[in-house]
Amino acid sequence: MEDFFNKPAQGNQKSPDSNTGKSEAGSQRPPKKKNFYQRRRKYFKKSKEAELPKTRIPFKKISILIPLLNEEESINPLANEIRKAVKPLDTGYEVIFIDDGSNDKSLEVIKEVCRTDRRFKYISFQKNNGKSAALQIGFQNATGDVIITMDADLQDDPNEIPNLLSKLAEGYDLCSGWKKVRHDPFIKKYSSRFFNYVTRVLSGIKIHDFNCGLKAYRKEVVENLKVYGELHRYIPVLAKWQGFSITEIPVKHHPRRYGKTKFGISRFFKGFIDLITVVFLTRYIKRPMHLFGFLGALSFLFGLIVNGYLTYLWFTGIPLSNRPMLFLGMLLIIVGVQFFSVGLLGEILVHQIRDEKEYVIKDKG
Repeated sequence: MEDFFNKPAQGNQKSPDSNTGKSEAGSQRPPKKKNFYQRRRKYFKKSKEAELPKTRIPFKKISILIPLLNEEESINPLANEIRKAVKPLDTGYEVIFIDDGSNDKSLEVIKEVCRTDRRFKYISFQKNNGKSAALQIGFQNATGDVIITMDADLQDDPNEIPNLLSKLAEGYDLCSGWKKVRHDPFIKKYSSRFFNYVTRVLSGIKIHDFNCGLKAYRKEVVENLKVYGELHRYIPVLAKWQGFSITEIPVKHHPRRYGKTKFGISRFFKGFIDLITVVFLTRYIKRPMHLFGFLGALSFLFGLIVNGYLTYLWFTGIPLSNRPMLFLGMLLIIVGVQFFSVGLLGEILVHQIRDEKEYVIKDKG
């Protein structure tokens, strides 16, 4: 039996050194069996290197919302960039275009993108309703446990999506992008800086860019937000008011490639009017008497001081017929009473519509 297994192979089998002509003693060539395993290891090594590295994040699915108006040239390049940016992520995703009443071929291009890729969806408005309305509809239709918002003009970089998700994974509820280096016209750039400074002072939230379109939210945040009018600029303020944690990271900002900016001087003034609205909603909507009562008391007090001074002059024999301050004092007292009345009416309304749904519950045992 031992002779059978040790017996050399018969026939035309060549020795390991038959191709090289070297003697058996001088041959350094590995046996044929070893070459087979080497080739096999080399093959699997190449296959492994060909795979893209996966970035694991603790989110099962992300939803990317893109509100747009007349951006037909930007849609296809943006879709391609999103695919490249999200491919390394080990998670599912969907992209929802919200067409805000475009009058160019944007909707046709979106439909073609959605036809070729089922992960892309769209919602189209009959008319232009504004960015806030587009975002609100997107929030309601998003199915991911994380929502990313970005603009469609290619100025927001989709490659920042993994960075936003990584920051969100640290435990934050909302991560806002900060366009630290902006590629915008002079007026838009510096008016935005002034706007952000005023918002930062009035809201007390220490972030640099409130209106950056590139943001990441946990699902719980958007479920408790109601965005309308022009309030999309103040989403971090509204979220902070609800008790969610806010942070920001610097993001890349690119020059606009196609189309024209939708920024106008009217939006600048509307933004400050909405800022007053947001400050009232976040600080006094549940306690209106704190605002109107304070203003009423202040006005009433100044009115009493003015009229008290004029009364003193009248007792000393100085006539008041040529004293406009008398009318000022009376006006201040009347305005103070009106402020008090508005505050009381507000408190009555708040008391009547108070509901447990107003409170965001973080956990329950």
